[in-house]
Amino acid sequence: MNLALYPFMKKPTASPPSEIVNKSARHDYTVLDTIEAGIQLKGWEVKSLRLGRASLKDSHVRFIGTEANLVNMHITPYQFTRNEEIEETRSRKLLLHKKQLLDLSMSLKQKGLTLIPLKIYLKGRHLKVLLGLARGKRVYEKREAIKARDQARDAAHELKWHDR
Repeated sequence: MNLALYPFMKKPTASPPSEIVNKSARHDYTVLDTIEAGIQLKGWEVKSLRLGRASLKDSHVRFIGTEANLVNMHITPYQFTRNEEIEETRSRKLLLHKKQLLDLSMSLKQKGLTLIPLKIYLKGRHLKVLLGLARGKRVYEKREAIKARDQARDAAHELKWHDR
């Protein structure tokens, strides 16, 4: 469609991502269980997350007292925010029921388990965090996973070309 003929029509814009994914989480960890949680945010953080400007890399959940906090999540500041309010990697409180908090804290006391954010997404008008109860992978487990993925890709490629 030629937009020069229709000047009243707006140019299509790229939509922001509907979710922010922790790409390295499934590579570095074996996820045993998932749980959805709310997150306590400031106004500029919500606006930045809706635009997809955040990173979950190297973030994790830490219990401080009886509260679960998301630590090291980086949110790029919204461009129209006053500079004195900005703290990009502050600890953010997770909104969970008391029973969920107790279950998670008991699970984390097991050796080798950690709670990591897998993705942040919109659910209705609310932002939610998908948390994964995970165990860290060893180096040889990562190599095996890469090898299996490559073999599956090669087999699919062979089947595609074999049918022609």
